Amino acid sequence: MTFEVRAQRCRFDGPLALQSGASLASYELVYETYGELNDARSNAVLVCHALNASHHVAGLTSGTRDDIGWWDNMVGPGKPVDTDRLFVIGVNNPGSCFGSTGPMSINPATGRPYGPEFPVLTVEDWVRCQALLADRLGIERFAAVMGGSLGGMQALAWSYLYPERIGHCVAIATAARLTTQNIAFNEVARRAIVTDPAFHGGRFYDKGVVPVHGLAVARMIGHITYLSDDGMAERFGRLRKAEGYGFSYEAEFEVESYLRYQGEKFSSYFDANTYLLITRALDYFDPARHHGGDLARALASATCDFFIASFSTDWRFAPARSHEIVKALLTNQRPVTYAEIEAPHGHDAFLLDDPQYHALIRAYFERIVVSLS
Repeated sequence: MTFEVRAQRCRFDGPLALQSGASLASYELVYETYGELNDARSNAVLVCHALNASHHVAGLTSGTRDDIGWWDNMVGPGKPVDTDRLFVIGVNNPGSCFGSTGPMSINPATGRPYGPEFPVLTVEDWVRCQALLADRLGIERFAAVMGGSLGGMQALAWSYLYPERIGHCVAIATAARLTTQNIAFNEVARRAIVTDPAFHGGRFYDKGVVPVHGLAVARMIGHITYLSDDGMAERFGRLRKAEGYGFSYEAEFEVESYLRYQGEKFSSYFDANTYLLITRALDYFDPARHHGGDLARALASATCDFFIASFSTDWRFAPARSHEIVKALLTNQRPVTYAEIEAPHGHDAFLLDDPQYHALIRAYFERIVVSLS
């Protein structure tokens, strides 16, 4: 069952102090809600988005299937996160390009788009913004905060930044910090963007152009890392578009054609400066950095229950990264449920309809709903 939803907008006249030492004088957050908040205001669930997603978690914003939410198979009436019983909020983080204040927005100090002048943001900055929105909505405590990948990092940050405001942390296909290899992939993607002649030092808005080639290559790099080798082999194999040999700049293998399509589509809707900002936020996230590298100490203030899940073929956010989180939580004697799911789809598995995965999420949220009654 899919339903129609409407985005809402909340303005903050700030200033918002950021971890970098910079601040935003004012900003807006775009968000969507699904379901009804109960009388006790205790059934709210926050869903945090990953790199190229947004506030549009579920449902349709128009009459076409193209507008369906990025986690519509997970959130909605009768779905694993059941909006017949839960009130779900999806927020577009500042710095993004889907309506909240970001590099494309007008800087009130200059009257032109922020572009490269938009301040650096961190996962913790996003969480603080989400908490301010919750205040506006009259939500003192979330029954759960949930996310996958970069969204899972935000859920983890909620557990130690606002321990009194979260009942459950549901962190899927995520990590407490990126590996060096992950940072390297992000840097190659960023270099593809900044070396595009149309980038103009981030001032491409003023030129009326978009660094489409750099964005497309960045997306192609990222997309490869989100898939597993077996998954790509099963889907594309070594299929070619034509037989014979020849030298050209055209796609010859089906996988090449697919990646080009994904890159071109991405460059038509995503902002280059946003990509640079968000991948840096991914790189910077490391709650243990201020605790001598000790993740258990970093998570010591958390008081919620945890659900941590990983996928067997996810090599970008491998199960070993989830094991590190679970170990730190057990050191702190926190209640934690861990699931390592056999799935062939790589990192993208957290977005797909895996029956075992969805059954586990459904069962965990059923426990949450029962505890609220």
